[in-house]
Amino acid sequence: MEVVTEEETMAIMRNNNNAGNNNNSGNNNAASSAAAATAATATAATATAATATAATAAAAASSSTTNTSSSNNSNNAQTSLTLDPAVIGAGFAQDGNETPVDGQSPSLTTTNNFINFCLTVNAPITNGQQITGGSCNPIPIGAIPSTDNMPSAKFQVPANGDTIQENTAFTVTMAIQNMQTGVFVNADTNYFSAPQQLNAQGQIIGHTHVVIEELDSLTQTTPTNPKNFAFFKGIDGAAQNGAVTADVTNGLPAGAYRVCSINSSSNHQPAIVPIAQHGSLDDCSYFTVSANGQASSNNSAAAAASATASATASATANAAATATATASTGTNNQGNGKGGKGKNNRRSEWIAREY
Repeated sequence: MEVVTEEETMAIMRNNNNAGNNNNSGNNNAASSAAAATAATATAATATAATATAATAAAAASSSTTNTSSSNNSNNAQTSLTLDPAVIGAGFAQDGNETPVDGQSPSLTTTNNFINFCLTVNAPITNGQQITGGSCNPIPIGAIPSTDNMPSAKFQVPANGDTIQENTAFTVTMAIQNMQTGVFVNADTNYFSAPQQLNAQGQIIGHTHVVIEELDSLTQTTPTNPKNFAFFKGIDGAAQNGAVTADVTNGLPAGAYRVCSINSSSNHQPAIVPIAQHGSLDDCSYFTVSANGQASSNNSAAAAASATASATASATANAAATATATASTGTNNQGNGKGGKGKNNRRSEWIAREY
């Protein structure tokens, strides 16, 4: 049996203490590392949570902005891209032949106001331009006046049968009523680009034009070419004392002519009124231009022939109207309104002015 001395025993105890201390140090270091790792993980988690919270808040803000914008757009019917059911014409779904009439054609039908009609047409969108090759315009007709506010016009100068001197300046004068004149938009960028509008009095807001076309003679019966004209003027100013004027500063060469009006809405579309059976909204006057400003005998003969033909046609029309009125037992009085019965006491001189 080996005997251990006191000194050896003390040395063994010191070695054990050192080992314990080393173990404790390692454990402490491991604990410190674990604590550090835990702290780091917690910090990262906190940062991630903060980031996620910020992202969520940003997304919510964005969503709120988008929803607000969408809500604003949906609440503004004039900027919304959605058709409001309140303006759908239910009658547009009928083709009109529910009660057939001989010779009557069926209408196109729609349940969405033809909002995409131009997709069916192989043509560019009008887009406010005057496209000579043709186009498709998606703009609605717009506001339509009452029958009491249908516009009407009559030329005062030149009047039917007038003769004026060639190459001499003159002023076209036309009386006009039931229309707010002098309102027009840029015809190069806003042609047909807005619906017809009415003023507070219920009258069409727009303007008028005068166009003069040269004829072969006053007795010409062939249609003219709308692309050809001797003079054209859009009248920018409002009517004064119920009349508008246009200066033909260079006059016209000798010949036969007609001057016509084109009454339009502010975006240049022809005036639209509420009923199909109505008098002309425009007027035309036929006149001649001569070297001395005097009517020739040929013109007088033409006027007489026109008067005879007009008188004969008027008598025939009156007879037909009487027969129709006698045969009819309905209550349609559209032809009996103001001017509806026509004039039976036609003047003998230049009857053509009574169109």
